[in-house]
Amino acid sequence: MMDLRPGTSRSHLSLPAAGRAEAEPMLPGTTIGINQILWANDDLPELTPPIDPLTVLDEMHRLGYSGSQLGREFPRGAELRRALAARDLRIAEAYAALECGPDGPSEAALRTGRAKLADLHDADGDVLVAALPLAPDRVQVAGRADGRDVPRLSEPGIQALARLLEVLGREAAQLGHRLAFHPHAGTYVETPDEVDRLFAATDPTLVGVCLDVGHHLVGGGDPVAAIRTYGGRVRHVHLKDVDGAVLSQMRDGTIAGFLDALRARIFSEIGSGVLDVVGVLAALADLDYRGWIVVEQDTTWRAPSESAAISMSVIRFAIRELAGGRARGAR
Repeated sequence: MMDLRPGTSRSHLSLPAAGRAEAEPMLPGTTIGINQILWANDDLPELTPPIDPLTVLDEMHRLGYSGSQLGREFPRGAELRRALAARDLRIAEAYAALECGPDGPSEAALRTGRAKLADLHDADGDVLVAALPLAPDRVQVAGRADGRDVPRLSEPGIQALARLLEVLGREAAQLGHRLAFHPHAGTYVETPDEVDRLFAATDPTLVGVCLDVGHHLVGGGDPVAAIRTYGGRVRHVHLKDVDGAVLSQMRDGTIAGFLDALRARIFSEIGSGVLDVVGVLAALADLDYRGWIVVEQDTTWRAPSESAAISMSVIRFAIRELAGGRARGAR
């Protein structure tokens, strides 16, 4: 019988292996969502003309996605729950940007995290995604933040951030949610070394990884290797492709900073950039990953729904290729 629970009817990644009569799911329990930032960018709102949030939900449903981040303009409470149910959608995540300087989080950071957790719980959502906001002394060196003179979190700052994340992770778990930290270009946790230092300081049972493969590439990392390194600690995934030409310009300083890179559309439709899409999906399958794969594209040269449709088509094709390749290899 088909599973008709919200968020499972269309984008559940389950493909039959070739030559097998029964289904052989590639990624059982994994669901494809898309974040509303493609239609309504929070960092550069001038790049996305105003659009009714319910229309955004309509487009997500029409294109076969199963959920979204909790958008800033989305309705709240019962109105949101009705809107989601009518479109067979769910809230995959709420995003909490925790104020933080070089010596650690501000006093307001915990309040921000708790408020976002309350919003997530009220929306019957899944994952609290914690991150740091863009930092003025880091945003201009995004993509080349491994330099010697780049401002960084101090060791006490790392420890303070780690303790804050553990508090939020514990409170999220008590409400039935997971917390996953999202390294982000232009913040104090961008490069693979910074990511490793923070996760080494946190309890893996409380603080998971939100692996944004696009930001990991910008920060100088290999997303496939990261999935293998962090293993079961990967509890949420943002699937995001990167324009190689724009990334090269960030690296050599021709494009000065993260916001200018967004204006140059550094993040592109899935399959059109340098991301190893099949490699990422294969690594998640090897991990037996069970959670959300959330497409995210901050800006686009196309109409947003056109970009969203391209990404969904490429993901479906990549999954078929992966399934077919593994079936052929098993013969």
